[in-house]
Amino acid sequence: MENPRLTEISSLGEFGLIDRLTADIPASHANQSTLTGIGDDCAVMRYRDTDILISTDLLLEGVHFDLTYVPLKHLGYKAVAVNLSDIYAMNGTPRQITVSLGISRRFAVEHIEQLYEGIKLACSIYGVDIVGGDTTSSRQGLVISVTAIGDADPDSIVYRSGAHDTDLICVSGDLGAAYMGLQLLEREKVASAGQKDFQPDFAGKEYLVERQLKPEARRDIIRELRKAGIKPTAMMDISDGLSSELMHICKASGTGCRIYEDRIPIDYQTALMAEELGMNLVTAALNGGEDYELLFTVPLHDHERITKVPGISVIGHITRPDLGCAMITRDGSEIQLKAQGWNPLATVEENNTKS
Repeated sequence: MENPRLTEISSLGEFGLIDRLTADIPASHANQSTLTGIGDDCAVMRYRDTDILISTDLLLEGVHFDLTYVPLKHLGYKAVAVNLSDIYAMNGTPRQITVSLGISRRFAVEHIEQLYEGIKLACSIYGVDIVGGDTTSSRQGLVISVTAIGDADPDSIVYRSGAHDTDLICVSGDLGAAYMGLQLLEREKVASAGQKDFQPDFAGKEYLVERQLKPEARRDIIRELRKAGIKPTAMMDISDGLSSELMHICKASGTGCRIYEDRIPIDYQTALMAEELGMNLVTAALNGGEDYELLFTVPLHDHERITKVPGISVIGHITRPDLGCAMITRDGSEIQLKAQGWNPLATVEENNTKS
């Protein structure tokens, strides 16, 4: 970041930087609801007969990401994808985002352009418009705040609070891979210390690295559920870990739950990495976080239809509240679930030792 050919951000100023970053963002919009985007005091959107969904995430360097091994383009993509995931988790459709940045003096214009390459790529893939934001200086590192705006038919929105006794508990994709990817990246970072030409070893573990650095919002699952005529009774995305999110649903719905260890979907690379690091695989899948898969419940009578939806695993069922929240192990034992997933107010070290 000390290349003399790079452009100092101060040479452009706030508005010059905004103009440079947004110069190739099209004036025509992907969504009819976007009337005015970047260039005025506020973005203007028009909605009729629909509910507006808004979600905001804040990413801090040194807390949520480490630029030692996170490329800026990937970081921009991830910052958008994780926000859109919240909109999909409400069974909605994302339409617009705003992006605000806190930038320290060690970053040049070209670095922020790399970040925006990822932001714009995610917007292009998911069909959302960048309609505004803010930039300011930061005393320490990089700060990214993305707000996602979406919509949904009032009758289609799915909340955390709709689960009922006997509902099936379902998850998309597989769990634990993002956390194992983080452990792998941290291991290679430690190994590279003091070595000038160090080459990290990701052979055979590329899937884990991708799940950590470039997660995807599960728009495809929402589309498949709609195609199958299935509306979940409760839903969340798995950002802080399966156990934490499941307990959120049960608390909001006033229920208990039972999930089964042998039904939790885990990728082969995740299992190998856990064994290599001497970690408990199921604990990592329960508490790792950052999978951004969808956790949802459906009525028991939808069992046959949900089992035909690709990419979905039925891992348990909702119970009466007095039965609590537990996992049934492979040997038939019952273990109470604990919310031990990612804690945004804990230290990095505390979060990394939860498994």
